[in-house]
Amino acid sequence: MVFVRKVPDRSGSIKVQLAERRGGRDVVLEHIGTARSDAELAILMAQARRREHEGQEALDLPGIGLEDEGVPERPGLITSKRSALLWQVLTNAYARLGFDAIEDEAFAQLVLARIVEPTSKADSVRVLNEIGVSAASLRTIFRALQRAQARDYRAKIARACFNHALADGDVSLVLYDVTTLYFEAEKEDEFRKVGYSKERRVDPQIVVGLLVDRHGFPLEIGCYEGNKAETLTIVPIVKQFQERHGLADMVVVADAGMLSSTNLRELDEAGLRFIVGSRVTKAPKDLESHFRWHGDAFTDAEVIDTITPRDQRGTTGNVSDPAKRAEPVWDPAVHARSWRAVWAYSTKRAVRDNKTLTLQENKAKAVIAGEKTARVPRFVKDTSSGHVLDEASLARARRLVGLKGYVTNIEAALMPAAEVIASYHDLWHVEQSFRMSKTDLAARPMFHHTREAIEAHLTIVFAALAIARYLQNATGMSIKKIITTLRPIQQITVRIAGHEHAAADPITPTAQAIITALQASPH
Repeated sequence: MVFVRKVPDRSGSIKVQLAERRGGRDVVLEHIGTARSDAELAILMAQARRREHEGQEALDLPGIGLEDEGVPERPGLITSKRSALLWQVLTNAYARLGFDAIEDEAFAQLVLARIVEPTSKADSVRVLNEIGVSAASLRTIFRALQRAQARDYRAKIARACFNHALADGDVSLVLYDVTTLYFEAEKEDEFRKVGYSKERRVDPQIVVGLLVDRHGFPLEIGCYEGNKAETLTIVPIVKQFQERHGLADMVVVADAGMLSSTNLRELDEAGLRFIVGSRVTKAPKDLESHFRWHGDAFTDAEVIDTITPRDQRGTTGNVSDPAKRAEPVWDPAVHARSWRAVWAYSTKRAVRDNKTLTLQENKAKAVIAGEKTARVPRFVKDTSSGHVLDEASLARARRLVGLKGYVTNIEAALMPAAEVIASYHDLWHVEQSFRMSKTDLAARPMFHHTREAIEAHLTIVFAALAIARYLQNATGMSIKKIITTLRPIQQITVRIAGHEHAAADPITPTAQAIITALQASPH
């Protein structure tokens, strides 16, 4: 016996299907459609009855009457559905950022489809069709990837992003970080290499560097071989950004992973200012005077402005004199072989650091006692009598809990210590952009094989990330919430008695909030 099934899913939508009972189970004969509103459900139910017996106005099924569903006597046929509001929001954002200057519809569709539902390039056709957009052919889509490289779309996108960031605020301070993207591949090649993985994977990967403004809006992206050291990526990308836009002066902020004497020297020689996280192991040398005159005591939010040797090994440089109580004020003319160092103490950080050290101490004691077999952990040293607790190292580590250091070549007169620290703390915006690219935009894993295809994929992700950040910054909502709010709101065309009628889902309060916020956005 044939009957109509209504199957709810997790999103609250209802699938309408024609099914038949066979061998004690339901066998789906035809999927009619997915309803996201009561009106759409009524029309799909009418269409399901009409499909079963062409020429009849409804299936003669017990317990299911047209009047129960509120459907007119002659049911209509849905001829088209379109998530028009969602597509309008996305295309407007694409145009507002100036990406429409590329004049490549297939490329634009790839970028916007990735925001709606990140998937393979081939499957993007399905995503576009589901939201009612007439997608380019698969051949045209793959040609768009080739055009992206041949015509250097990334440079055009980078210039548009820079212009937007400049109009929206300033680019006097930029943030930099790196991540890794892995491949579903068994073997390495000249580009996809096994290296240090952020996800602790052993797959071939590439290293990706991202430069953003202080609000997390992307400005420049670049990729390198998977085994390339992170410290070797920052200078090429920053110089590329500087040359692309003719910038002479700006501040570059990066974490401690970028801290190398070569990087800092090259940034300084390029006329760029920097703020880089320092390693806590440098604190005893930098704060030698403080420890002598004040001991190990710090107060919450205490800041110490001093200097640190440019040589990372600390063997050379104009180091502070522990015989003097006052910390030196960094002057590039006087301290030619040192950088400015700002150290800050946080009670909250100290509690967290102490907890970590206690766990490491307990692990070390368990290994020493033979209770745990593992790699020799921190604070365990080998002696002629076996493993013993490295109490001196543990004491040194306890002494430094709560401290965080920042190295810069910006004089105190130009940027106070508090502003140096605040600027560094903006680095979470880069991490957020990377999380968006990996989760919301599914930049990984990649299935491309050639460097050209990989670069084109990153260009699409770069453009999609810019649009997502723009929409998030303008609305205050996550890109995921924006998509899930707007996608179900559809425009529907229904044919009834030979005439086509338009219908639309009502605008929800959340959708209206998105529209209002984007209309109020100045750019």
